[in-house]
Amino acid sequence: MDMDSASSVVLQALTQATSQDTALLKPAEEQLRQWETQPGFYSVLLNIFNNHMLDVNVRWLAVLYFKNGIDRYWRRVAPHALSEEEKTSLRAGLITNFNEPVNQIATQIAVLIAKVARLDCPRQWPELIPILLESVKGQDGLRQHRALLTFYHVTKTLASKRLAQDKRLFQDLASGIYSFACSLWSHHTDCFLQQVVAGEQAQALGSLERTLLSLKVLRKLTVHGFQEPQQNVEVMVSRQVGPESPCREKLEKTTILYTKVLLDFLEVHPCAFIPLIQRSLEFAVSYVFTPAGEGLAFERFTVQCMNLIKTIVKNDAYKPCKNMEDSKPESLEAHKIKTAFFTHPTLTEIGRRLVSHYFLLTEEELAMWEEDPESFGTLTDTWHTATNPCTEVLFLDIFHNYSQTLTPVLLEMVQNLQGPTNVEDPVQLLMKDAVYNAVGLAAYELFDNVDFDQWFKNQLLCELQVRHNRYKLIRRRVIWLIGQWISVKFKSDLRPLLYEVILSLMQDPDLVVRDPHTQRMSLSLNTPSPVDDFEFRTEQFLPYLESIFSLLFQLLQQVNECDTKMQVLHVISCVIERVSIQIRPYVGCLVQYLPLLWRQSEEHNMLRCAILTTLIHLVQGLGAESKNLYPFLLPVIQLSTDVSQPPHVYLLEDGLELWLVTLENSPAITPELLRIFQNMPALLELSSENLRTCFQIVNAYIYLSASDFLQSYAEGLCKSFCDLLKDITNEGQVQVLKVVEIALKVSPVLGAHMFQPLLPSVFRGVVDGERYPVVMSTYLGIMGRVLLQNASFFSVLLTQMAGEYNQEVGQLLGVVIEMWVDRMDNITQPERRKLSSLALLSLLPSDNSVVQEKFCGIVNICVEALHDVMTEDSDTGTFKDCMLMSHLEEPKLSDDEEPPTEQDKRKKLLALEDPVHSVSLQQYVYEKLKAQQALMGDQGFGALMETVDTEIVRQLQEFLQGL
Repeated sequence: MDMDSASSVVLQALTQATSQDTALLKPAEEQLRQWETQPGFYSVLLNIFNNHMLDVNVRWLAVLYFKNGIDRYWRRVAPHALSEEEKTSLRAGLITNFNEPVNQIATQIAVLIAKVARLDCPRQWPELIPILLESVKGQDGLRQHRALLTFYHVTKTLASKRLAQDKRLFQDLASGIYSFACSLWSHHTDCFLQQVVAGEQAQALGSLERTLLSLKVLRKLTVHGFQEPQQNVEVMVSRQVGPESPCREKLEKTTILYTKVLLDFLEVHPCAFIPLIQRSLEFAVSYVFTPAGEGLAFERFTVQCMNLIKTIVKNDAYKPCKNMEDSKPESLEAHKIKTAFFTHPTLTEIGRRLVSHYFLLTEEELAMWEEDPESFGTLTDTWHTATNPCTEVLFLDIFHNYSQTLTPVLLEMVQNLQGPTNVEDPVQLLMKDAVYNAVGLAAYELFDNVDFDQWFKNQLLCELQVRHNRYKLIRRRVIWLIGQWISVKFKSDLRPLLYEVILSLMQDPDLVVRDPHTQRMSLSLNTPSPVDDFEFRTEQFLPYLESIFSLLFQLLQQVNECDTKMQVLHVISCVIERVSIQIRPYVGCLVQYLPLLWRQSEEHNMLRCAILTTLIHLVQGLGAESKNLYPFLLPVIQLSTDVSQPPHVYLLEDGLELWLVTLENSPAITPELLRIFQNMPALLELSSENLRTCFQIVNAYIYLSASDFLQSYAEGLCKSFCDLLKDITNEGQVQVLKVVEIALKVSPVLGAHMFQPLLPSVFRGVVDGERYPVVMSTYLGIMGRVLLQNASFFSVLLTQMAGEYNQEVGQLLGVVIEMWVDRMDNITQPERRKLSSLALLSLLPSDNSVVQEKFCGIVNICVEALHDVMTEDSDTGTFKDCMLMSHLEEPKLSDDEEPPTEQDKRKKLLALEDPVHSVSLQQYVYEKLKAQQALMGDQGFGALMETVDTEIVRQLQEFLQGL
């Protein structure tokens, strides 16, 4: 087909692919997918997107197909790779015209050229950079801008390559074009400044865009183009541009980019940055912490300056070792500069200003508190919006590094605010809020300097009792502050007092004071600290449980915002988790309300996730009683775990967890509970990070009702497992095989019958001597179950496999026993070791010559297992099998232990029936050897015993004495 007719066919397909009509769209997409690997397709796409007369959507699609093709077919080694001839002509065609009129398409073309450059530059495409530099110098504004845009994307891509050889190539490129890039940036900056002064707004905007692009190029060259860059980057803000100017936004972007260059440089080349530390600190501190920045600094710039200070303060490369002599000279140099800069007065000023200026609530925030308390309450853990997290991080880092200087400064600020604050003095109220915020954030640093218990009793309790509306600011902050300190230093005797306070605050007229997040921290239901709160004592909390739970429930109904509902649900979950089964009397109201909330939250997946988490804790708290929730619970699990339903993307992980705890706590199988399993095959096909939970769910069904479950689903499950085993890690294989092992343990006959298709591969694994010990151990666990608990099935399997291996049945059995004895060390679990010896012993008594030949190995394994399981009774000096379990033992639970779930009880009953726990190994060995002796006669048996090592025989006799 010639080029023109090919173009028209592709053009037609692309046009249909931009259609809204699926009848046209689907076949067109399929056709384009087939053409992807055809020679000449990308040349046609290039012609289409370079033709400015065509529809913009069609051209956009052509660019996207071309871009995807680079990822798939440009590398020489790729399947269906493009021919070298076509690539040469495509490279030439890509850089002929930098005159794309549409911005978005121009950006895509620039990215696409950069993708090719990543693979081909400089070797196969030496002309790219010279042509770009040439075009960037041109007079035509559009052409110059497009070339510069491409130049930036190419530089950015080449700078991101990490192989040593690629880094060297980029450094060569950088040294060749660095001065040109500097002059380019400087030229566009000058043009911009002249045009601003002359009032030529439109031209100034164009120049500023080019300044921004050339600075982006310079940033990549500076940061990644030199091994030891000592280039200096000047930062300047023009006072010529007022806040109303159309250039203001672009100028702020450019200013931010300057600070980004400094930050990147500091991160990538801390040592080369040392000469800039002094000037960077002077610059950043003067703009953020002195009057010099007033009116000039804008929020993102302030944030960048704070990040600059923080990174210099924290940088490990600038810290000397504990032993000064071991430090690198650069670290000592940097440390010296920092020490000279951060003098006592400078640190005091920074500390004071951070708290008294940057921590203060703004007018907007106070207005929001009044107008939309819910949104205000859910903004962040603390309250300021954009600058806030960065301010607090800087405060913490500076406080941590210079605590000796800053602790007295902060304590003095606290001292100045002793006693209740006058509600008529808004400035003092805001200041107290800010200072308390600082004391809360620095709780770990202030541990030794603040007697928090005394402060709580003498000052903070009184503050919480001031009921005036304006004092809500302090009530809210004090309860937050207690939440910060509770895991650091808070006497447990004071807990009941705190619960009283929380109860009254949960009835506060102000919604922000009732904020659930704060309640959670101060209840210390889940502490914000990495150290869990060991002081929480359930018995102290129980007297308040009913009141707090019902107030939380009221709050859940009162609030409207999804975020707030999520916060409240989170606290409710934490309460349920902490008090476990003692929650049962109080959950009726919640159980009735959750279905309504679930229906209302159809559009809000994150709220639904919070409901799922609450249900998980609720089911665990209710135990077997959770069956009363099934009419609501099971449809929720069904929806959350159905991969054909869009919400599963958000709900799947929590939905699977809920499914699992529902099964673990279920007293008996129901048809509805069984039916949900229809969702599982698709989940196993996903084979995602949720596989482990999926396997746990399958196991839970087997424990709950093996016969119903296996008869309904084992066939499909077996097929899923066979597919999974072909393409899964060793750890994954073990998880799959464990399910089969459990099925055999719970139901030896049905399990073996249902998972029959999987068993030959297990058998092969044993015979061929599977390399991975953990997989081999699991194989032997499965073989042991079949041999011991379903001998007739084992015999059928052995015959089938003998045919496959083209061996005598006896001969193959010999190989199996030999491999088992040889690989016994792969088995680490005592249960499986005992099972193996019981299984091999079950072959006795036998007149089969192969079994007699392997007798010595079987006895060796039995003696090893006896060592594992036998414990000596110190009173009587006799041995007993420590794996035997009796029906009588009902373990007493200590207070902090979870009560057993229904599944725990099922496992216990199963264990009582399991030969591993019901058959005495000592007794079994004795009986089997006796039977073998009876079969062979004393003389024959004596000859057989002589094949066993004398030391092993001696140990065996010791274990069997007294029987």
